[in-house]
Amino acid sequence: MPEGGATVAAGRRPRKALAVVSGAIVFLILIALGTWQVQRLHWKEGLIATIASRMAEPPVDLLAALKADPDVAAQEYRPVTVEGTFDHRFERHFLATFKGQAGFNVYTPLKLDDGDWVFVNRGFVPYDRKDPSTREQGEVQGRVTVTGLLRPVLAEKPSSLVPDNEPGKNIFYWKDIRAMAASSGLPADAKVLGLFVDAGDAPNPGGLPVGGTTIVDLPNNHLQYAVTWYGLAAALAGVLIAWLLRQRKPG
Repeated sequence: MPEGGATVAAGRRPRKALAVVSGAIVFLILIALGTWQVQRLHWKEGLIATIASRMAEPPVDLLAALKADPDVAAQEYRPVTVEGTFDHRFERHFLATFKGQAGFNVYTPLKLDDGDWVFVNRGFVPYDRKDPSTREQGEVQGRVTVTGLLRPVLAEKPSSLVPDNEPGKNIFYWKDIRAMAASSGLPADAKVLGLFVDAGDAPNPGGLPVGGTTIVDLPNNHLQYAVTWYGLAAALAGVLIAWLLRQRKPG
């Protein structure tokens, strides 16, 4: 009997060692994932603080800002001013909501003094005011100065869940600068800057479009994720320790 018992005990040792090693590996992976989320948390908090600080800066001339730093993404949400003349014939409409109301953000090309164009998000109009003829007062004429936030363009559709744009109907679900420019009616040789300017909340004649509708929404769930991963690691450690203690008890 002692020899048989010794054989069983010897057979358990490799399984116990395998369980301990496997548990330790999973534990370290969970700790690493939690630590990564803590690092992401610090990065996201820094990014949010940077954007808030940037948005509080006084506006700078758009072209001067681009000359100093052509990286638009690095200047996102920077307040800028730009001068030129709107061509309302070519406005594009981006599906949006504002204060619970469905409608569109109106993107109108602004012709600059050097002949280049920049699409300006002039703001929100209700769904039944999409047709410019219903808001003629807001179709300002002549030279204007726009103050707003610098926004980068998207290189591709952000998600497969986002519908495809319908340029023929002048309805855009994501801001594809190339499709917006190509379908607008601008001259084929028009040079359109690869950026957008979101106009501020200065009121337009007639009240439409409603400017200042930029949403700064940076989800920050990294603390929850970190707690989850660390919690799973702690639970695993507890289960593994309890199992090892049971293994020490004489059978």
